[in-house]
Amino acid sequence: MIPFAFLHMALDRRKLRNFSGIAFAKLLGCGKGETFTPSDVDITRWGFVATIKEDALESLDTSHIVSRWRSRSTSEFRAVLDPISSHGLWAKEEPFQIGANIAAVGQIAAITRARIAPRHTLRFFKSVPPVTQSLHASKGLISAIGIGEAPIGLQGTFSLWESAADLREFAYKGQSHVKAIADTSKYNWYSEELFARFSVRETRGSITR
Repeated sequence: MIPFAFLHMALDRRKLRNFSGIAFAKLLGCGKGETFTPSDVDITRWGFVATIKEDALESLDTSHIVSRWRSRSTSEFRAVLDPISSHGLWAKEEPFQIGANIAAVGQIAAITRARIAPRHTLRFFKSVPPVTQSLHASKGLISAIGIGEAPIGLQGTFSLWESAADLREFAYKGQSHVKAIADTSKYNWYSEELFARFSVRETRGSITR
């Protein structure tokens, strides 16, 4: 599986972007979401995020791209998400278009992604442990993993929550996270960042192991 994953992370990038109905797509490596350093990487877990038209979802799910990964996998998790809010850019794009009348009820997912300015990499790594410890101990957190396009410099998280209130409690009242937000403004350590929230329409499989 591991050689296959490394090879197809490169080979499938253009195929996924050019798939009919997809407006934005990124193949991603995953990690434990604890340190955001190379030691955090989990080479047995891989994924992708895509913005796709409603009528193309089934075609993607049964496509050769997905079927090939599925045949080499021991487990699979898929979430169909409706964007509630999105602030910032990902690779100079606004990937998530907010639909009308999307209610923040039930389970909520969040994606954060940042391009770290090289001169601030060490400072960023030092700031991460208190935030991730607070995240993994947060009330209402179902699961959180690290995601990224590269082991260093392009870091993010995907987290799943029981409710929007639980996510807000961590984001705006958690002492470590509030300090990290203040430090981000103080040190300007991101050259690009994005934070998006989603209503969870449907999940398949389990993100936990």
